Amino acid sequence: MYTGIQHLHSGIAYLALLALVVVIIYMLIGSLSGREFTEKDRKIGLIAFILCHIQLLVGLILYFVSPLGFAMLQTGNAMSDPAARLLAVEHPVINIIAIVLITIGYSRAKKPGPSRGRFRNIYMMYALGLVLLLSRIPWTLWLG
Repeated sequence: MYTGIQHLHSGIAYLALLALVVVIIYMLIGSLSGREFTEKDRKIGLIAFILCHIQLLVGLILYFVSPLGFAMLQTGNAMSDPAARLLAVEHPVINIIAIVLITIGYSRAKKPGPSRGRFRNIYMMYALGLVLLLSRIPWTLWLG
C-alpha cells in the first residue's frame, strides 16, 4: 500500500506541476490580451486547483503512513539531519502554504471584478505556489 501511494503521489505531482505551468501561461496571456474573464477561464484554473488539492490529500496520507514522514519526527532525529528535515517538516509545511496560496488565487478570481484582476489573481498566486512547490520537492528521491 505504501509503495502504491508513493507512486500515486509522484505521478500526480507531474500532472499538477504541468497544469500549474499551463494555467499560469494561459492566464498571463489572458491578462495581457485584455480579453474578458469567462467561465471557461475559471474552469481552466480549476483544473490545476483540483490537481493540487488531490496531490495534497495523497501527500497527507503518505505523510502519516510513510517511515519518512511523521514517524521520523517522533524519533527526534529529523531536525538534525537536513534530508530528514526536508521530508518530515519542510516539504509538507511549505507545500501546504503553496496550496493555500493557490486556493486564495482561485477564490479571488471567482469573485466579480475586472477581468484583468481576475486573471492576475490566478497567475500570480499560482506562480507563487509553483515556486514554493518546486523549492521543496525532494529531488534526490523524485528523480533518483
